[in-house]
Amino acid sequence: MLTSPANNPFHSGELEAQARAGVGDVAKWAGGFIRDYLPEQHRLFHTSQPFLVVAGGDLEGRTWITVVDGPDGFAASPDPRRITLATELEASDPLAGAFREGADIGVLGIELATRRRNRFSGRVSTSAGGYTIDVRQTFGNCPQYIHERAWSRAPRTGAVEAVRSTSLSADQIKRITSADTLFIGSGHQGDDGAASNGYDASHRGGAPGFVKVVDGTHLRIPDYAGNNFFNTIGNILSNPRIGLLFVDFETGGLLHLAGRATIDWDPQGAQDQDAWRVIDVEIDAVLDRPGAVGLRWTKQDHLSRPLRLAERVQETPTITSFYLEAADGRPLEPFAPGQHLPVEIRIPGQAEPSKRSYSLSGSPADTTRYRLSVKREDQGLVSRRLHEHLQVGALIEARQPSGDFVIPCDDCPLVLVSAGVGLTPVLSMLHASALQQKRPVWYVHGTRNGRDHALRAEVDRLVAANDQLRQKTYYSQPDDTDLPDRDYDGKGRVTAERLLALNAGPEARYMLCGPAAFLSDIRNGLEAAGVPEDHIHFETFGPTG
Repeated sequence: MLTSPANNPFHSGELEAQARAGVGDVAKWAGGFIRDYLPEQHRLFHTSQPFLVVAGGDLEGRTWITVVDGPDGFAASPDPRRITLATELEASDPLAGAFREGADIGVLGIELATRRRNRFSGRVSTSAGGYTIDVRQTFGNCPQYIHERAWSRAPRTGAVEAVRSTSLSADQIKRITSADTLFIGSGHQGDDGAASNGYDASHRGGAPGFVKVVDGTHLRIPDYAGNNFFNTIGNILSNPRIGLLFVDFETGGLLHLAGRATIDWDPQGAQDQDAWRVIDVEIDAVLDRPGAVGLRWTKQDHLSRPLRLAERVQETPTITSFYLEAADGRPLEPFAPGQHLPVEIRIPGQAEPSKRSYSLSGSPADTTRYRLSVKREDQGLVSRRLHEHLQVGALIEARQPSGDFVIPCDDCPLVLVSAGVGLTPVLSMLHASALQQKRPVWYVHGTRNGRDHALRAEVDRLVAANDQLRQKTYYSQPDDTDLPDRDYDGKGRVTAERLLALNAGPEARYMLCGPAAFLSDIRNGLEAAGVPEDHIHFETFGPTG
């Protein structure tokens, strides 16, 4: 679904938030990411989950957010515009009365073990023993700030009476101040039929205690760098009513809060240096439901291990490669080309380490070292720490490689496309393709000029040594010393037209990585030319620090 004035996916509150944050005209490129149906990959994702997070409004106008769970296969997708749920909300659920014919809801599918998540909004219809959700908007999310947990089922016991109040108890405050995860629901209603109408369910994560309790009726929630859509912030500007949900992962308890929020755009003296803004919440209602879901989650801290910085290489004025080796003597975990490495970086003044995920840019055949090629962001707390202070011999904590932006087929032609530091995962794919030597591969990269062209010599060596590999390079602002046909193939940006001119064939898979606007333009152009949606795979990045 391409955006136009008639179907702009953003309402006035979201547009105001985007302008206030200085992220530009997001609507120009968001059509490549926001759809009015569920792509096949998202259908499979949502229907494989044991639970979904759902936001909506009750009959009194308050916003709530809850967990809807069920037996294996309780969620199904009969077509790209519908999700069915073979379950019913318990009477104590704050949204039980709101799940009525025609009610708007927002849904978050999240897989904590793999740190994947996708969101959609829609409208409910009821049926015997369950619900149908007609999809309105859908889009994916990055894995930042998701704490890994594995789930298991627990036997359902007799219902424990829910506890209602208008302020937090000492025990509830303790649970909130130890939480590393919350879910937030918000909503907006504008012109009839607007694509942006409805509710949104979103995830927030941070170090334990990242949510600050001011008192029994006031919370402060840090807002970190995200996808620049500003759905939650924009909804709050339009309608301050929000719902919060804290899950007791060990017992299945749900602590629901309903209240009103405002945005602190310039939080002076904020303890959390990662926070770009703060959401101030005034609590109106509290609903505590012990053992509300039949699921339990276990942290995966045992998967963390120390890695030692063995070497650092400055590739460009803003990109440095960090080579990491095992510090505990155990072999490194293998990774699929395209995956990222979750790391934890300790920063002076921060009570807890900051977590980031960086794509692995090296060859998957190198079993002795991982390589991360990281761009320094001026406002990036972690990237600045890495560039300015991480020296050879330093230790960092890392989890096993993860991510689903990987080569999707064994022998199909590949068109690997990157812009700027987006080269990191596709360069790993190029290494893997060079080792396989069994398919045609085009590597197409765009950057500003030769000074900003990272790892160029490495790509040149790979391509020169393998007849199956070809490359095209485009400079948007070449220097006087950059020569056409020697340093780059064309002036300007990578476009869908330039990719189609490669004549990679109908079976080619396009692997795209770069800024969101870049990806959206290319994806829309490829689809308009008839490239099937499931032949286009992408991973976006932004200045998350």
